[in-house]
Amino acid sequence: MKSLPAVASKPPIKFRLPTAENLVPIRLDIEIDGQRFKDAFTWNPADPDSEVVVFAKRTVKDLKLPPAFITQIAHSIQTQLAEFRSYEGQEMYTGEKIVPIKLDLRVNSTIIRDQFLWDLNNLESDPEEFARTFCEDLGIVDPEIGPAIAVAIREQLYEIAIQSVASARESRISKKGRRGAEHVTTSKAGGTVLDLVKLFGGKSSVLRKRKEWELYEPIIDILSNEEVSALDAREERNAR
Repeated sequence: MKSLPAVASKPPIKFRLPTAENLVPIRLDIEIDGQRFKDAFTWNPADPDSEVVVFAKRTVKDLKLPPAFITQIAHSIQTQLAEFRSYEGQEMYTGEKIVPIKLDLRVNSTIIRDQFLWDLNNLESDPEEFARTFCEDLGIVDPEIGPAIAVAIREQLYEIAIQSVASARESRISKKGRRGAEHVTTSKAGGTVLDLVKLFGGKSSVLRKRKEWELYEPIIDILSNEEVSALDAREERNAR
C-alpha cells in the first residue's frame, strides 16, 4: 500500500501563532474570599515580566479589588506566558492547512455563535481586524465583544499551534511516524482539522464553505436582564 504524500511542502518554522502579531491569549478566573475576577485579553510575550506586576496593580486599583488579587493576577499571567515561551524555538508545521474556528461565547448580554475556516499558512492574518469587521458587519456596538472574539480565535490557533509542534516532534523522532500527521489533527475547537486547500483554494485568512453558508451564518442573540442573571448564577454555581 502506498503511503499518502505529505500535503505540507513547506519546511517547519519556529513556534509562533500563525498571525501577524504573535500575541498570547490570556484568560483569568480568580476568586478570593468570595469575590471573583474574570477577564480575557492578549499579551505580547516579548514584554518584560515587570510589566505583568504593573498591569496587575493597575487592574486591582481601577476595579477596586482587594490587594490580594495583585499576586494572583500576576502569577496567573506569568504562568500562562511561561507555558507559551516553553514552546519558543521548537519547530512547528503550518503547511497548506485550513482549520475550522468556532465561536460560541457570551459577552455581557450578547451571545455570539459562528463557524468558519482559517488559513494557518497565512502568517499575516489578523484576528483583531477580523473581530472588528465582524462587529461592524453585524452592527455590534458593545466594545467588549470584538476583543473577546479575537481572544477566542487566538486560543484556538494557540491550541492548533501546540499540536503542530507535536507533529513536527513526531516526524523528527521517526521517519516511519504516523503518515499524514501534518494535515490531520484533532482540536477541541473544531473537531477534526483537515487540509481543505484543494477544496477551497485562495489565500484568504477566513473562508466559508458555500453549501454551509446558511447553516453556519453568524448567530447573534441578545439576552434579557433576567436571562443574563440566570446564566450568571448558573456559572457561579458551576465554578463552585
